[in-house]
Amino acid sequence: VQLQASGGGLVQAGGSLRLSCAASGNFLSVEVMRWYRQAPGKERELVADITRGGSTNYAESVRGRFTISRDNAKNTVYLQMNSLKPEDTAVYYCNAAVLSYGYIRNDYWGQGTKVTVSS
Repeated sequence: VQLQASGGGLVQAGGSLRLSCAASGNFLSVEVMRWYRQAPGKERELVADITRGGSTNYAESVRGRFTISRDNAKNTVYLQMNSLKPEDTAVYYCNAAVLSYGYIRNDYWGQGTKVTVSS
């Protein structure tokens, strides 16, 4: 199973970016999908997650500015980031709980995509 993230970049404060992360490989289904971020010198933190049924959860720091969504047919999760702030600068990682054909669930990580917000 591989997770391929994309969409990071440099943006001015107040701007927007959309991250994508697609899961590929041989598996039965993708369950919960998550976005984490890690700023320089800080611990990795959960930004948002979404279940296969579409239930979402957000960190307080991004609620109302970020929107997580997914396309189950494409095994892809998105993170629409609006009203970006310099403190959103971080490497963003996608994570997915994947169910194998043997009904074993494992977590996988994408390679990370860097988001830089200038003031």
